[in-house]
Amino acid sequence: MESSELIPSLPEELSLECLTRLPYSTHRLASAVCRRWRQLIQSQDFYYHRKNSGHTHKVACLVQAEKESDGGKKPGESPSYRLSVFDPVGGVWDRIDPVPGYPNGLPLFCQLAGCEGKLVVMGGWDPESYNPVTDVFVYDFGMRRWRKGEDLPAKMSFFGCGSAAGRVYVAGGHDQNKNALRTGWVYDLRRDEWSELTQLSQERDECEGVVIGDEFWVISGYNTENQGAFDGSADVYGFGSGQWRRVEGVWEAGRCPRSNVGVGKDGRIFSWSELDSVVRAGLCGVALGYRVLVTGSEYQGAPSGFYLAEVGEGQKLKLEKINVPDEFSGFVQSGCCVEI
Repeated sequence: MESSELIPSLPEELSLECLTRLPYSTHRLASAVCRRWRQLIQSQDFYYHRKNSGHTHKVACLVQAEKESDGGKKPGESPSYRLSVFDPVGGVWDRIDPVPGYPNGLPLFCQLAGCEGKLVVMGGWDPESYNPVTDVFVYDFGMRRWRKGEDLPAKMSFFGCGSAAGRVYVAGGHDQNKNALRTGWVYDLRRDEWSELTQLSQERDECEGVVIGDEFWVISGYNTENQGAFDGSADVYGFGSGQWRRVEGVWEAGRCPRSNVGVGKDGRIFSWSELDSVVRAGLCGVALGYRVLVTGSEYQGAPSGFYLAEVGEGQKLKLEKINVPDEFSGFVQSGCCVEI
């Protein structure tokens, strides 16, 4: 007969604290102990209890090109992309199992968001046909498994995204006919459903999304008639008000914001490429609390470098190069932070 206690002969509060201290990598095994453990460990309340008590930590999830020797591609062919994970605590690199239905590589230009300890993969192009897809997949790090989420409500690519309070926000991008969009949507992770937001002030193809405080910022982008003419403004969605406001002059006009937007402790928006000339091209920055992972190269076509920087009060970020295993040294297309 299954015990009603979390841990027999221990008070409930002490039992909870014991389970809270389990590393996330043990959650899958611990969930098999009994039904109560499984229900607790898989609940969002347990995740937030771990987070509030300081027992979660932040990792970088990256859309990364396979090395030619790894993926079996011929020189000159487009690389396959996989999901890599970098844990800055121990400097450990790992791979996530392929998303369902895509055993030979991720959808090209798919978007990532970290939400309540899970990784959400959205959209992109089919790597075989190059047609846009609406697939959404959610990865549970504790259980080490994927589930299929509710599809994107429309075929769209190169949109901005960000997450907060169990929701993923997307806006802008372009449709299957390359028409720039001014639409916005929000995905409720728990309910597995999409809802439409009010429209942006303008079309924003190839914009970048970032959450700052209690707002979702959709930065730069361009309209259908002016492809590549990146705008310097942003549309900002207030979680409390449910409304957009427009802010001018937050980004350098003409500069692509994709994977390039950093936010200082003072809330100032800047470009990761401003940090050092070694990351002028093909760069991607992922904020990990008081650390930042930045990847990029000095010029287009040069090998990618990998760097960490410590975020300090009033200090300019200084990049320090890190050694990366060869199989994880490929070009990083995009990335996000997941707190697990």
